[in-house]
Amino acid sequence: MKTKSLYIAALMIVAAAVTAVGKDEPTSNGLAVVSAKGSEVFKVIYKGENLGKVKLSVYNASSEMVFSETMSSVDGFIRPLNFSGLQFGEYTIELTDATGKKVEKVNYQPAKSHADIHVAKLAAGEGKYLLSVANSDAQTITVKIFDKADNLVHVSTKDVTNDYAQLFSVKDLAGAVTFEISNNEGSLKTIQF
Repeated sequence: MKTKSLYIAALMIVAAAVTAVGKDEPTSNGLAVVSAKGSEVFKVIYKGENLGKVKLSVYNASSEMVFSETMSSVDGFIRPLNFSGLQFGEYTIELTDATGKKVEKVNYQPAKSHADIHVAKLAAGEGKYLLSVANSDAQTITVKIFDKADNLVHVSTKDVTNDYAQLFSVKDLAGAVTFEISNNEGSLKTIQF
């Protein structure tokens, strides 16, 4: 359903662009590139006028081809491109069909990861939680703890330069406990117990 919605949205954008150009201009086929937030995947959305051969190519900042695919008898598609394993930077996505070339540029940047921050509940019923941070770079960690009514019951900030762990005891709280951990890079992780 989400893919269908993306496809329809891209077609509407292309239709609006064609309408804005004017009726005297030749119609244009559509190409849109959409990134999934926090993901290494870009979706290429294409809609052509007729069935035909389409070539999709991806070039890095040095104009070296890193991917190429040719499809026959297509008039539209949604194609995910996974950039994992590629260097971060600007890439050019080029699509060639019977009407010519269409080019989109994308900026592939590292996704902010929460994989280095973990909270574990220790010994059921005792209200003890262990926060651990696997860290290779210096960063500032802010820990907020909320009770079941979303009242802030604890806040602390710690400069972390290596791996870090801290035990939190919130045995006086009844019901759900929520941890909100953020760092100076803007990464935010919320964990509810």
